[in-house]
Amino acid sequence: MPRKSASQITPSTLNNIASILAIRFEENVARHPKLKWKEIEARLNSNPQVTKILTEMEATGGEPDVIRYDRKTDHFIFVDCSAESPKERRSLCYDRTALNARKEHKPKNSALDLVATIGCELLSEQEYRLLQEVGEFDLKSSSWVQTPADIRELGGALFCDRRFGHVFVYHNGAQSYYADRGFRGLVRL
Repeated sequence: MPRKSASQITPSTLNNIASILAIRFEENVARHPKLKWKEIEARLNSNPQVTKILTEMEATGGEPDVIRYDRKTDHFIFVDCSAESPKERRSLCYDRTALNARKEHKPKNSALDLVATIGCELLSEQEYRLLQEVGEFDLKSSSWVQTPADIRELGGALFCDRRFGHVFVYHNGAQSYYADRGFRGLVRL
């Protein structure tokens, strides 16, 4: 059965995601020790577009959770906190250009196309490192991250993982895709 897209989400689904996020928030207090769920919930209730994005992130295996509050922009930052790169977002090349350039064995999609469909942002290297400060993620998988234009113009793309207690940044051809590489999303509330 096809998944409901964010544009087809019902009020009961929106209530369901709020419940899932509240439980995850309470179970992972170490990720956000100074934050209060009531403040976040109030914003969720007044921002259905972000709630829809979080629903899509959840539906594709991301397990989004709040990892910080950005005082400069007055946003709560939700990031995919699944232990490994979300399963429904793996085996993707980096972007549409890379996907179109593949002559055979094309993956089903690209990371940036799926980012646009979900409505989230692809993590930057800095945001990926901030995520790793609240837990240990991608111990067996890896995640595409935003790639500078000069690297992308030469056919490359960046991805990260955590091994041996450290966060590593690597490069690969943007056309490549692997069963254990996906991407993590971010949304600001």
